[in-house]
Amino acid sequence: GHRLLLRCRSWRGFASQTDGESRLARVLREKFPRASAIKVVDISGGCGAMYEIHIESEEFREKRVVQQHQMVNQALSEEIKHMHGLRIFTSAPKP
Repeated sequence: GHRLLLRCRSWRGFASQTDGESRLARVLREKFPRASAIKVVDISGGCGAMYEIHIESEEFREKRVVQQHQMVNQALSEEIKHMHGLRIFTSAPKP
């Protein structure tokens, strides 16, 4: 079968976040108020189809990676419906 190419009109400025990135970052900051770092990157070239998310938060410290990722998936459950994929990287701050 032929592959579906993601065509998107949104041109990505280098300095600014895309709308999707800033929206996801805002949701994550609300859901993870103790996070010391949150980074959201649209890895679909600004299409809003695939995101990479990095979160460093104290609340991840005692949890397994699977649980950490579940927390992020739950926090973004509404947003995930509109995406093709999500890569999640979680960590606790260095003690």
